[in-house]
Amino acid sequence: MAWGQIRSRAAGPADKPRQERVRQLGRPSVTEESKGRPVRKGRSHLYTGPLLEEEALNKAAENGLSSPEFFELCVWLGSQIKSLCNMEESISSTDGDKDIESFQLEISGFLREMSCPYSSLISGDIKDRLREKEDCLKLLLFLSTELQASKILHSKKIKGSHLGKHNEVHQEVQAICDALGLPNSSSSDIPLLLTNVEQKIKDILSKVQNNHVGKSLLTKPLNSDQVEKLEKINDALRSEYECRRRMLVKRLDVTVQSFGWSDRAKVKTDDIARIYQPKRYALSPKSTITLAHLLAAREDLSKIMRTSSGSTRENTVCAINKVLMGRVPDRGGRPTEIEPPPPEMPPWQKRQEGGGRGGWGGGGGGGGGRALSNPCFYRPEFGPNLRLRNLVNSYFVRTLAE
Repeated sequence: MAWGQIRSRAAGPADKPRQERVRQLGRPSVTEESKGRPVRKGRSHLYTGPLLEEEALNKAAENGLSSPEFFELCVWLGSQIKSLCNMEESISSTDGDKDIESFQLEISGFLREMSCPYSSLISGDIKDRLREKEDCLKLLLFLSTELQASKILHSKKIKGSHLGKHNEVHQEVQAICDALGLPNSSSSDIPLLLTNVEQKIKDILSKVQNNHVGKSLLTKPLNSDQVEKLEKINDALRSEYECRRRMLVKRLDVTVQSFGWSDRAKVKTDDIARIYQPKRYALSPKSTITLAHLLAAREDLSKIMRTSSGSTRENTVCAINKVLMGRVPDRGGRPTEIEPPPPEMPPWQKRQEGGGRGGWGGGGGGGGGRALSNPCFYRPEFGPNLRLRNLVNSYFVRTLAE
C-alpha cells in the first residue's frame, strides 16, 4: 500500500503534495533546493537522512527493521518527540540484528505511552508487528504526524508565553503612565512609552529640591546573573514570609473565634462578623514585594528605627495598649516542677522467714510470702507487671483464708 493511501486513512486526502509531506519530517523539500531557495542545514531538529525521497522510503518500508535507514528514521522521530514532550519511554539505536527484539519492545512501549490508535502496532506477537510494509508505513505516519503536532503546540506555547510577558510589561508601563498623568496611548511600543515616562519624570524632578527623592540604595547596575539570583532569593523569602503570614492570620481567626464563646458574645455574633470579616479578608497571606521595590529603595531605608520610637509608634499606637490585665492563676505545666511517676517494679524484698507451707485449706499461718510465690496463683496473661500479679495473688490468698 502506498504512502498516500496510508495517509488517506488517518490524516486526510491522498494527493497531498510531496513538499508538504517532507516538511512534516522537519526539513524543506528537494525542490526548494532546486529553486535556489536557502535551505537550513546542520541543525539537530532537521532530518537529513536518505529517506527524503519517496522511492527510498517505500523500499525501506518494504525491508522493515532489516533496513538501517528505517531504523535511523524511527530513532530520530522518537528522539524529537521525546525532546518536545514529557515522556518516560524512548527509542534508542541498536547494534546488529540481535537487538531487533529489544528495539521492537522499545517501540511498543513508546507507542503505548503515546496512545497509538493502530492496534496492529501495539498488540499481537511482538515479532510479527513490523513485518508488513503497511505496518511500517503506519508507524512512520503516526510518529511523523505526532512530531508535527508537538512542534505546533510547542511553538504556540512559546508564542503565548512571549505575548503574556509582553502584555504584563505593557500593563505595568501603562500603570506608570496613569500615575504620572500621561495621556493614554493606543501604541503598544514599550520603548516609546518608556521614553515619554522618562521625560515626564525629569520634568517633575526639575521642579523640586535635589534631595527630595534621595539617593538610590543600589549604587551599581545589576547584570542578568545578579538579577536572576536576586529573583531566586526573593522567591525563597516570599515563600517563607507567606508561611508566617498564614500562621498569624490563622492565630487571628482562632483568637476572634474564642471571643465568641462567651454568653455575652453569642448574642452579638452578627455584629462581630459584620465588623471583623471586611478587615479579615483585606489581609492577604501573599507578599507583594518584588525586585522593583529593591531597585526603588533609597538610602533612608538603611536606617533601622526602633519599634518603640515616637515616629514608629505614631502608626502602631492602639487603644488596647492601655488595657492592663490582672493577675491570672498559675496553671503550671513546667517540666522542672513535674514529679516523676512512681516506679512500676516494686522494690526487692527478702522472703519472710517462719512461714509454713500454706495450702488450699489455709494451713500454715503467716505463709503469705510463700503463697505469693506459689505457681498455682500465677496468671500468664498479666505479663511482666509484677505489681498487678502480686495484687491478684493477695486477693486470692485473702479469699481462700476467709
